[in-house]
Amino acid sequence: MTEEPTEMLTKESIPEELVERPQWVCWRREQRDGKATKIPVVPGVGSFASSTDPETWGDFETACDYLERGRADGVGFVFTEEDPIVGVDLDDCRDPESGDTDDDAQDIITRLDSYTEVSPSGTGYHVLIQGSLPEGRNRRGKIECYDTARFFTVTGDRVTGTPTAVSQRQDALEAIHREYIAEETPTQATDTPTGVTEREESSSSTSLDDDTLLEKAKNASNGAKFDRLWNGSTSGYDSNSEADMALCCLLAFWSGGDAAQMDQLFRQSGLIREKWDEVHYADGSTYGEKTVERAIERTSEFYEPRSKEAETDTPTTDGDNADETRSRTYLVEKNRLLRERVNSLEATLDERNERIEELEVEVARLTDADAAQTGISDAVDVDDDRRTEATDDEGESETSSLWGRTKQLFGE
Repeated sequence: MTEEPTEMLTKESIPEELVERPQWVCWRREQRDGKATKIPVVPGVGSFASSTDPETWGDFETACDYLERGRADGVGFVFTEEDPIVGVDLDDCRDPESGDTDDDAQDIITRLDSYTEVSPSGTGYHVLIQGSLPEGRNRRGKIECYDTARFFTVTGDRVTGTPTAVSQRQDALEAIHREYIAEETPTQATDTPTGVTEREESSSSTSLDDDTLLEKAKNASNGAKFDRLWNGSTSGYDSNSEADMALCCLLAFWSGGDAAQMDQLFRQSGLIREKWDEVHYADGSTYGEKTVERAIERTSEFYEPRSKEAETDTPTTDGDNADETRSRTYLVEKNRLLRERVNSLEATLDERNERIEELEVEVARLTDADAAQTGISDAVDVDDDRRTEATDDEGESETSSLWGRTKQLFGE
């Protein structure tokens, strides 16, 4: 969809917490590698700006004036370590024609309860709050969070019903991050013997019947938690949706990621309500289907019972069982460390890609500056040549005149 020009911004349409800070840039649309992107530029100047260089930022008035003069396509606010502002970016969750919003996005907007505006494309939202971004990953799917070295486009198109101020929402931010972004902590139970297997691309059922699965889940080390959720208690959770997700993650572990069995069991729990079968997503998915899907994605390890064949054909001593338990524990811990390492490398790669983009912008800016300087030098050289020629002509004229007077003096 083609983005519409940003409407005129005023101090009254933007939260004071943002307006008072000199952390504003303008941006222009450009094509890079066949993809439209927003390039930050210095307000009032037009040269390339950097989200890590305060010298390339300006105040709100300068940015708006540059936009109104038609020199930019929009304005943006830069996040820094010094300010308490956190931006939550919700992409591809809004129908620009009808304004219909995906259930997850609406849940996040409602719970954060802070200044929220429609993005330039009309297909997403930006929520701005005061808080501190939790450690760990900062993005998952269509949800991203930023608090430093990035800029957010600002439209002033506030969502009706949301606050006009950037509110302090640390507790809500942590809950949202835990539920929607952070990697799910492996749901390990102490039901012996318990097998834990790393999640594969295509999850398979553990082949446990419903009654056996429920018995194991309730007798595990976290059985009390499962039992509370199973009976419909949402105590300890900020919302019913978060409790739903917690129970589904437990069911994902014990069922081996069997979506059909998870759905069947959840319908027997005390948490089931009409919302489970309501369509809440643009792709036609129901709230229940999407909750089950996300729970499976977030669960990295699954319960896998030891096969009866293995127990019959391979008798073991107590020492063998101990060795097997230690080996399994070692593998689980190794897998956990490997996942953490992968997440760390992904974060580093994202940072490097962002740095490369900034360097490309800086190179382009320096190239433009060098070209301008070369033009000035060439102009200076031309002026010097002209002055030299004029001086030579004057010298020749004076010499001719002096020679003429000398000849007249001697009567030639």
